[in-house]
Amino acid sequence: MKTTMDHFSSRDTALKVQKKILSSMATKTSVQMFIDDTTSEILDELYRVSKEYSGNKTEAHKVVKDLIKIAVKIGLLFRNNRFSTEELILAQDFKKKLHQGAMTAISFYEVDFTFDKTVMSELLTGCRDLLLRLVNSHLTPKSHGRINHVFNHYADPQLLTRLYQPDGPFRNNLEHICKGLNKLLEDGTI
Repeated sequence: MKTTMDHFSSRDTALKVQKKILSSMATKTSVQMFIDDTTSEILDELYRVSKEYSGNKTEAHKVVKDLIKIAVKIGLLFRNNRFSTEELILAQDFKKKLHQGAMTAISFYEVDFTFDKTVMSELLTGCRDLLLRLVNSHLTPKSHGRINHVFNHYADPQLLTRLYQPDGPFRNNLEHICKGLNKLLEDGTI
């Protein structure tokens, strides 16, 4: 006679397997079905900025790969209706904060000498904090670490300052990033 109740759900198991498989194959080509072309172009530019800024190709690859893994896992959770009503409210707050961040990033690019590293950094850390709350009970501590890694990397005030230098080495990258963000905003993606 069993004293504890066996709990098995094929749906939960399938979701875990999907997340595990996607974790091991989160490369640009394998996740194109989850990430559109515009987002992919933005990710490519973020990789180039990270690689040039850090001088470390491996670190740049890791931060973008972490970003892709997180995006895909959250997409899976949404498609499988895994978020509670309260979590869906957090998701809306996250989307609003992300939208605000994109609008601010574009504005700082379009209007010279308006960039404020503190504002941009705080927007990104605010997004990070909302996202961590959203996935708190759904993703592993390793995934939480990935979220921290990505947002802490891109919220670095020194990286942001270099990115937004009007005559700096990343001006072309920033132009492409903002062009992509504009498209995502127009499409209602963010």
